[in-house]
Amino acid sequence: MNRTTLAILLSLMALILFDAMGLIIKRLSSDYGAAELSAWRNVFGLIPAGIVLWWSAEWHRTGRRVKLRQWPLAIFRGFVLTFAQFFFYLSLGLLDFATASTITYANALFMVALSVPLLGEKVGAVRWMAVVVGFVGVIMVMGPGRDSFSSAALLPLAASACYALTAVTARMMDEGAPTALINLYSSSVAAVGAFLLAMFTTGFSPLAQATDLWWILGMGFFGGSAVLLLITSVRMTEPSNLAPFSYFGIPIAFVLGWAFYGETPWGDLFPGALLIVVGGLLIIWRERRLRQASRDAGPLPAGR
Repeated sequence: MNRTTLAILLSLMALILFDAMGLIIKRLSSDYGAAELSAWRNVFGLIPAGIVLWWSAEWHRTGRRVKLRQWPLAIFRGFVLTFAQFFFYLSLGLLDFATASTITYANALFMVALSVPLLGEKVGAVRWMAVVVGFVGVIMVMGPGRDSFSSAALLPLAASACYALTAVTARMMDEGAPTALINLYSSSVAAVGAFLLAMFTTGFSPLAQATDLWWILGMGFFGGSAVLLLITSVRMTEPSNLAPFSYFGIPIAFVLGWAFYGETPWGDLFPGALLIVVGGLLIIWRERRLRQASRDAGPLPAGR
Protein backbone atom coordinates (compact mmCIF):
# COMPACT_ATOMS: atom_id res chain seq x y z
CA MET A 1 0.00 0.00 0.00
CA ASN A 2 1.51 3.35 -1.02
CA ARG A 3 1.48 6.43 1.20
CA THR A 4 -1.34 8.16 -0.68
CA THR A 5 -3.66 5.15 -0.40
CA LEU A 6 -2.89 4.79 3.31
CA ALA A 7 -3.49 8.52 3.83
CA ILE A 8 -6.90 8.23 2.12
CA LEU A 9 -7.86 5.29 4.36
CA LEU A 10 -6.78 7.20 7.47
CA SER A 11 -8.80 10.24 6.41
CA LEU A 12 -11.88 8.04 5.88
CA MET A 13 -11.39 6.53 9.35
CA ALA A 14 -11.21 10.08 10.70
CA LEU A 15 -14.55 10.87 9.03
CA ILE A 16 -16.16 7.85 10.69
CA LEU A 17 -14.76 8.82 14.10
CA PHE A 18 -15.93 12.43 13.71
CA ASP A 19 -19.41 11.10 12.87
CA ALA A 20 -19.26 8.77 15.89
CA MET A 21 -18.47 11.82 18.02
CA GLY A 22 -21.42 13.63 16.45
CA LEU A 23 -23.76 10.73 17.21
CA ILE A 24 -22.75 10.87 20.88
CA ILE A 25 -23.24 14.64 20.97
CA LYS A 26 -26.72 14.19 19.50
CA ARG A 27 -27.49 11.57 22.17
CA LEU A 28 -26.29 13.79 25.00
CA SER A 29 -27.96 16.97 23.68
CA SER A 30 -31.22 16.21 25.47
CA ASP A 31 -29.53 16.52 28.89
CA TYR A 32 -26.56 18.82 28.30
CA GLY A 33 -26.05 22.13 26.54
CA ALA A 34 -24.03 22.49 23.35
CA ALA A 35 -21.50 24.79 25.01
CA GLU A 36 -20.70 22.41 27.87
CA LEU A 37 -20.36 19.48 25.46
CA SER A 38 -18.02 21.62 23.38
CA ALA A 39 -16.05 22.48 26.52
CA TRP A 40 -15.48 18.83 27.43
CA ARG A 41 -14.69 17.97 23.82
CA ASN A 42 -11.99 20.65 23.73
CA VAL A 43 -10.48 19.57 27.03
CA PHE A 44 -10.00 16.09 25.63
CA GLY A 45 -8.84 17.64 22.37
CA LEU A 46 -5.80 19.11 24.12
CA ILE A 47 -4.40 15.60 24.59
CA PRO A 48 -4.11 14.70 20.88
CA ALA A 49 -3.01 18.28 20.13
CA GLY A 50 -0.12 17.87 22.57
CA ILE A 51 0.74 14.42 21.17
CA VAL A 52 0.79 15.73 17.61
CA LEU A 53 3.07 18.61 18.65
CA TRP A 54 5.51 16.26 20.38
CA TRP A 55 5.59 13.97 17.34
CA SER A 56 6.15 16.89 14.99
CA ALA A 57 9.64 16.74 13.47
CA GLU A 58 9.06 20.31 12.31
CA TRP A 59 8.63 21.49 15.90
CA HIS A 60 11.73 19.68 17.15
CA ARG A 61 13.74 20.99 14.19
CA THR A 62 12.85 24.59 15.07
CA GLY A 63 14.05 24.23 18.65
CA ARG A 64 10.76 23.23 20.32
CA ARG A 65 9.68 26.82 20.61
CA VAL A 66 6.24 27.45 22.04
CA LYS A 67 5.84 31.10 21.08
CA LEU A 68 4.28 32.12 17.78
CA ARG A 69 5.07 35.46 16.17
CA GLN A 70 1.44 35.70 15.04
CA TRP A 71 -0.03 34.55 18.34
CA PRO A 72 -2.95 37.05 18.12
CA LEU A 73 -4.05 35.39 14.88
CA ALA A 74 -3.74 31.93 16.45
CA ILE A 75 -5.88 33.07 19.37
CA PHE A 76 -8.43 34.53 16.96
CA ARG A 77 -8.63 31.11 15.23
CA GLY A 78 -9.39 29.49 18.58
CA PHE A 79 -12.09 32.09 19.26
CA VAL A 80 -13.74 31.37 15.90
CA LEU A 81 -13.40 27.61 16.48
CA THR A 82 -15.32 28.01 19.75
CA PHE A 83 -18.36 29.31 17.92
CA ALA A 84 -17.99 26.86 15.03
CA GLN A 85 -18.26 23.95 17.44
CA PHE A 86 -21.04 25.59 19.44
CA PHE A 87 -23.21 26.18 16.36
CA PHE A 88 -22.63 22.67 15.01
CA TYR A 89 -23.19 20.88 18.32
CA LEU A 90 -26.35 22.89 18.89
CA SER A 91 -27.65 21.92 15.44
CA LEU A 92 -27.09 18.21 16.14
CA GLY A 93 -29.67 18.36 18.90
CA LEU A 94 -32.24 20.11 16.69
CA LEU A 95 -31.86 18.61 13.19
CA ASP A 96 -31.52 15.19 11.63
CA PHE A 97 -27.94 14.05 11.94
CA ALA A 98 -27.31 13.74 8.20
CA THR A 99 -28.95 17.10 7.45
CA ALA A 100 -26.80 19.00 9.96
CA SER A 101 -23.64 17.23 8.77
CA THR A 102 -24.37 17.82 5.08
CA ILE A 103 -24.92 21.57 5.46
CA THR A 104 -21.49 21.96 7.08
CA TYR A 105 -19.91 20.85 3.79
CA ALA A 106 -20.59 24.39 2.60
CA ASN A 107 -17.26 25.28 4.25
CA ALA A 108 -15.42 24.65 0.95
CA LEU A 109 -17.66 27.27 -0.69
CA PHE A 110 -17.06 29.79 2.09
CA MET A 111 -13.31 29.21 1.82
CA VAL A 112 -13.34 30.34 -1.81
CA ALA A 113 -15.34 33.46 -0.96
CA LEU A 114 -13.15 34.34 2.06
CA SER A 115 -9.89 33.80 0.18
CA VAL A 116 -10.60 36.89 -1.94
CA PRO A 117 -10.64 39.58 0.81
CA LEU A 118 -8.34 37.78 3.29
CA LEU A 119 -5.72 36.21 1.02
CA GLY A 120 -6.03 38.46 -2.01
CA GLU A 121 -6.61 35.49 -4.31
CA LYS A 122 -7.98 35.91 -7.81
CA VAL A 123 -11.00 33.64 -8.18
CA GLY A 124 -12.09 33.01 -11.75
CA ALA A 125 -15.43 32.20 -13.31
CA VAL A 126 -15.10 28.42 -12.87
CA ARG A 127 -14.69 28.56 -9.11
CA TRP A 128 -17.39 31.21 -8.69
CA MET A 129 -19.72 28.99 -10.69
CA ALA A 130 -18.83 26.12 -8.36
CA VAL A 131 -19.67 28.30 -5.35
CA VAL A 132 -23.07 29.19 -6.85
CA VAL A 133 -23.86 25.53 -7.62
CA GLY A 134 -22.85 24.49 -4.11
CA PHE A 135 -24.90 27.20 -2.41
CA VAL A 136 -27.94 26.26 -4.44
CA GLY A 137 -27.46 22.76 -3.05
CA VAL A 138 -27.15 24.11 0.50
CA ILE A 139 -30.37 26.10 0.13
CA MET A 140 -32.16 23.00 -1.17
CA VAL A 141 -31.00 20.97 1.83
CA MET A 142 -32.01 23.72 4.25
CA GLY A 143 -35.41 23.80 2.54
CA PRO A 144 -36.79 27.33 3.01
CA GLY A 145 -40.45 27.20 2.00
CA ARG A 146 -40.85 23.54 2.94
CA ASP A 147 -43.09 22.54 5.81
CA SER A 148 -40.08 20.81 7.39
CA PHE A 149 -37.91 23.98 7.27
CA SER A 150 -36.52 25.12 10.60
CA SER A 151 -34.45 28.16 11.43
CA ALA A 152 -32.12 25.70 13.17
CA ALA A 153 -30.81 24.87 9.68
CA LEU A 154 -28.95 28.19 9.86
CA LEU A 155 -26.78 26.82 12.68
CA PRO A 156 -24.70 24.32 10.66
CA LEU A 157 -24.41 26.97 7.92
CA ALA A 158 -22.95 29.39 10.47
CA ALA A 159 -20.68 26.60 11.70
CA SER A 160 -19.41 25.94 8.18
CA ALA A 161 -18.62 29.64 7.72
CA CYS A 162 -16.65 29.64 10.99
CA TYR A 163 -14.79 26.44 10.07
CA ALA A 164 -13.91 28.00 6.71
CA LEU A 165 -12.59 31.11 8.46
CA THR A 166 -10.31 28.98 10.67
CA ALA A 167 -8.97 27.24 7.55
CA VAL A 168 -8.31 30.47 5.66
CA THR A 169 -6.64 32.17 8.63
CA ALA A 170 -4.41 29.10 9.02
CA ARG A 171 -3.04 29.91 5.56
CA MET A 172 -2.27 33.43 6.80
CA MET A 173 0.17 32.11 9.41
CA ASP A 174 3.93 32.21 8.78
CA GLU A 175 5.10 29.32 6.63
CA GLY A 176 7.76 28.43 9.19
CA ALA A 177 5.25 28.14 12.05
CA PRO A 178 4.73 24.45 12.97
CA THR A 179 1.21 23.34 12.11
CA ALA A 180 0.97 21.32 15.32
CA LEU A 181 1.83 24.37 17.44
CA ILE A 182 -0.81 26.47 15.67
CA ASN A 183 -3.31 23.68 16.34
CA LEU A 184 -2.38 23.57 20.04
CA TYR A 185 -2.87 27.33 20.39
CA SER A 186 -6.28 27.19 18.74
CA SER A 187 -7.38 24.13 20.72
CA SER A 188 -6.35 25.74 24.01
CA VAL A 189 -8.23 28.96 23.25
CA ALA A 190 -11.27 26.97 22.08
CA ALA A 191 -11.26 25.03 25.36
CA VAL A 192 -11.22 28.23 27.42
CA GLY A 193 -13.77 29.87 25.14
CA ALA A 194 -16.15 26.91 25.35
CA PHE A 195 -16.00 26.93 29.16
CA LEU A 196 -16.76 30.66 29.28
CA LEU A 197 -19.56 30.23 26.75
CA ALA A 198 -21.04 27.41 28.80
CA MET A 199 -20.97 29.48 31.99
CA PHE A 200 -22.80 32.36 30.30
CA THR A 201 -25.40 30.16 28.58
CA THR A 202 -26.65 26.86 29.98
CA GLY A 203 -24.00 26.36 32.64
CA PHE A 204 -22.69 22.91 33.54
CA SER A 205 -25.26 20.24 34.30
CA PRO A 206 -24.77 17.43 36.80
CA LEU A 207 -24.55 13.96 35.29
CA ALA A 208 -28.06 12.81 34.41
CA GLN A 209 -26.89 9.23 34.81
CA ALA A 210 -23.58 7.57 35.61
CA THR A 211 -23.22 6.03 32.16
CA ASP A 212 -23.13 9.53 30.62
CA LEU A 213 -19.58 9.85 31.89
CA TRP A 214 -18.55 7.05 29.54
CA TRP A 215 -20.38 8.71 26.67
CA ILE A 216 -18.54 11.97 27.38
CA LEU A 217 -15.22 10.13 27.51
CA GLY A 218 -16.12 8.38 24.25
CA MET A 219 -16.95 11.74 22.67
CA GLY A 220 -13.49 13.02 23.57
CA PHE A 221 -11.77 9.80 22.50
CA PHE A 222 -13.45 9.68 19.09
CA GLY A 223 -12.91 13.37 18.42
CA GLY A 224 -9.29 13.31 19.57
CA SER A 225 -8.46 10.16 17.61
CA ALA A 226 -10.08 11.66 14.51
CA VAL A 227 -7.85 14.73 14.79
CA LEU A 228 -4.74 12.55 15.08
CA LEU A 229 -5.72 10.47 12.03
CA LEU A 230 -6.63 13.53 9.98
CA ILE A 231 -3.37 15.36 10.70
CA THR A 232 -1.39 12.18 10.03
CA SER A 233 -3.11 11.70 6.67
CA VAL A 234 -2.48 15.32 5.64
CA ARG A 235 1.22 14.90 6.38
CA MET A 236 1.42 11.77 4.24
CA THR A 237 0.14 13.29 0.98
CA GLU A 238 -1.11 16.52 -0.58
CA PRO A 239 -4.44 17.75 0.83
CA SER A 240 -5.83 17.86 -2.71
CA ASN A 241 -5.51 14.07 -2.86
CA LEU A 242 -7.69 13.74 0.24
CA ALA A 243 -10.26 16.47 -0.39
CA PRO A 244 -12.49 14.53 -2.85
CA PHE A 245 -12.87 11.68 -0.36
CA SER A 246 -14.12 14.02 2.37
CA TYR A 247 -17.51 14.00 0.63
CA PHE A 248 -17.91 10.35 1.57
CA GLY A 249 -18.89 11.87 4.90
CA ILE A 250 -22.36 12.68 3.53
CA PRO A 251 -23.48 9.08 2.81
CA ILE A 252 -21.68 7.90 5.97
CA ALA A 253 -23.65 10.42 8.05
CA PHE A 254 -26.89 9.34 6.37
CA VAL A 255 -26.27 5.65 7.11
CA LEU A 256 -25.28 6.32 10.72
CA GLY A 257 -28.27 8.59 11.30
CA TRP A 258 -30.57 5.89 9.93
CA ALA A 259 -28.87 3.08 11.89
CA PHE A 260 -28.81 4.80 15.29
CA TYR A 261 -31.74 7.22 15.19
CA GLY A 262 -34.00 5.88 12.45
CA GLU A 263 -33.65 9.11 10.44
CA THR A 264 -34.15 8.93 6.67
CA PRO A 265 -34.30 12.55 5.42
CA TRP A 266 -34.21 11.64 1.71
CA GLY A 267 -36.45 14.52 0.73
CA ASP A 268 -34.33 17.04 2.62
CA LEU A 269 -30.95 15.86 1.37
CA PHE A 270 -31.49 15.11 -2.30
CA PRO A 271 -30.77 16.48 -4.81
CA GLY A 272 -29.27 19.35 -2.79
CA ALA A 273 -26.50 17.19 -1.32
CA LEU A 274 -25.42 16.18 -4.82
CA LEU A 275 -25.08 19.84 -5.83
CA ILE A 276 -22.94 20.52 -2.74
CA VAL A 277 -20.66 17.64 -3.74
CA VAL A 278 -20.51 18.80 -7.37
CA GLY A 279 -19.64 22.36 -6.32
CA GLY A 280 -16.95 21.17 -3.92
CA LEU A 281 -15.38 18.74 -6.38
CA LEU A 282 -15.38 21.40 -9.10
CA ILE A 283 -13.45 23.72 -6.77
CA ILE A 284 -10.97 20.94 -5.98
CA TRP A 285 -10.53 20.07 -9.66
CA ARG A 286 -9.95 23.69 -10.63
CA GLU A 287 -7.42 24.29 -7.84
CA ARG A 288 -5.48 21.19 -8.85
CA ARG A 289 -5.41 22.38 -12.45
CA LEU A 290 -4.16 25.80 -11.36
CA ARG A 291 -1.42 24.29 -9.20
CA GLN A 292 -0.32 21.97 -11.99
CA ALA A 293 -0.26 24.82 -14.49
CA SER A 294 1.73 26.94 -12.04
CA ARG A 295 4.32 24.18 -11.62
CA ASP A 296 4.58 23.60 -15.37
CA ALA A 297 4.58 27.14 -16.75
CA GLY A 298 4.59 29.65 -13.94
CA PRO A 299 1.60 31.61 -12.56
CA LEU A 300 -1.53 31.88 -14.72
CA PRO A 301 -2.93 35.29 -15.69
CA ALA A 302 -5.12 36.85 -13.00
CA GLY A 303 -8.76 35.87 -13.05
CA ARG A 304 -8.39 32.51 -14.73
